[in-house]
Amino acid sequence: MKPTLVVMVKEPRPGRVKTRLARDIGTVPAAWWFRHQTARLLRRLRDPRWHLVLAVSPDSAATASRVWPGDLPRLPQGGGNLGDRMARAMRATAPGPVCVIGADIPGITRPAIWRAFCALGGAEAVFGPAEDGGYWLVGVRNAAHIPATLFDGVRWSTKHALADTIASIPGARIARVDRLRDVDTAADLHRAGPSGAQKRAAPHR
Repeated sequence: MKPTLVVMVKEPRPGRVKTRLARDIGTVPAAWWFRHQTARLLRRLRDPRWHLVLAVSPDSAATASRVWPGDLPRLPQGGGNLGDRMARAMRATAPGPVCVIGADIPGITRPAIWRAFCALGGAEAVFGPAEDGGYWLVGVRNAAHIPATLFDGVRWSTKHALADTIASIPGARIARVDRLRDVDTAADLHRAGPSGAQKRAAPHR
């Protein structure tokens, strides 16, 4: 059963994307960076080992936007917080392993994604930690059986996001893969790259 990789993307409109980065470098440069970062990422992540799907915002962009490659399937993110939108995207995919990532992490590679899918052979959920206490990837073994409590009580955009998400699925066997850096500020932009510390997946409780 081929796994599915969902990329959460926003239409790169100035003032609507990367708002923290925009405070440092301006709304137009921030939107430009996000647009080109997303394009590079999608080119890099095309791989016959998985289905590549976009979860897009705003919902109207699922049919109207020409920003992203036209051959990639699109799902509207819908409303709610980040957890609501990620869970909705997961449940909309075919049964089998599914991972969800953001589009603003320059260091994501195909090997890192494949390590995450492989980790789901021995774990029920997998996470790619971020340097700030959040995570750039979350995945579950089977999109048809997503824990009902997944993402409950998560303090999004804080250093507690990863710990809170793991706590939302008590007793589940968890794996972690590569630790990467996302880009939220100008300082992150200068530091970000594919050369961060990387760790092999290791299931644990």
